[in-house]
Amino acid sequence: MQRITIAPDYEISRVIRGGWQLAGGHGAVDHEMAIDDMVAFADAGITTFDCADIYTGVEDLIGRFRRLYRDTHGQAALDRIRVHTKFVPDLGVLPTITKAYVESVIDTSRNRLNLERLDLVQFHWWDYKMPLWLDTLGWLKELQDDGRIDKISGTNFDSDHVHTILDAGIPFTSLQLQYSLLDRRPEKRMVALAKRHDIALFCYGTVAGGFLSDRWLGKIEPEHPLENRSLTKYKLIIDDLGGWDLFQALLQALRKIADRHATDIATIASAAMLRRPGVSAVIVGARNRDHLSSNLAIASVTLSDADLAEIDAALVGARELKGDVYTLERDRTGRHGSIMKYNLNKGE
Repeated sequence: MQRITIAPDYEISRVIRGGWQLAGGHGAVDHEMAIDDMVAFADAGITTFDCADIYTGVEDLIGRFRRLYRDTHGQAALDRIRVHTKFVPDLGVLPTITKAYVESVIDTSRNRLNLERLDLVQFHWWDYKMPLWLDTLGWLKELQDDGRIDKISGTNFDSDHVHTILDAGIPFTSLQLQYSLLDRRPEKRMVALAKRHDIALFCYGTVAGGFLSDRWLGKIEPEHPLENRSLTKYKLIIDDLGGWDLFQALLQALRKIADRHATDIATIASAAMLRRPGVSAVIVGARNRDHLSSNLAIASVTLSDADLAEIDAALVGARELKGDVYTLERDRTGRHGSIMKYNLNKGE
């Protein structure tokens, strides 16, 4: 597994194990098996885990995993484990959010994860029209100063707001954002901004909720409603990019490349993102260890310039997605924003 240093004395695996599929929305979760799977991922070299305060039960599971890993592997092995969580206050909280609220949520995450100091907190804010987002970052910075947070980062912030954050003296270590072969909005401005300020980019959505996989090669275009919100989200991206025929042409190109590397489409789709400038890591969702070998292959597949040129050729004629990072999704009345859940801590 490739590893990368994103800050002094802060090293992560370039494939990050995502935790959202363990939140229960994708089916029942066997907690003991989930913890055993985390051990298997860590033993294999995927030592960085992503979660959030809004992923029901996942921080607790990772906390239990950390205790088990320390007991069975020792403190030195545990010290290689990094846990990236998110602070996502509900939309309904934003107008009246307080420092005490921020502090209570961060302390809850610390207790759940069995961490005196959170490794990295990724802050998300639903609505820029609610003015306390920069104040909230200031409160996170105070919690960093008193030792409860190591690194402050963000998720889904656009370029203008990252500029404002940096100008306020709050450096981001990283930014988690939707970035894939289908969604290249970060290339408009964010990639260059991140490079100038040494911000590591963590990509989610690299397999587009499963659309960028062999499962969809040659299949008839699905109709709404789709089986889950994740598929709906990424099908809208496919529609905006150019439609099903363009998408199938991309899958065909990825299949040819996958054949040359003796792997699958999903692995190639994620491996291609690790070749993008500024990308430090990709986040893979995993309910269990069934796909561990392919997750490991993401970092070991060496794509050639010719491989990447074939991908670009398949996307000739694709339309440019509107806006900056997460712009489409922030319009709560639009096609993309209307499917989002905004008060997840309340289950809404």
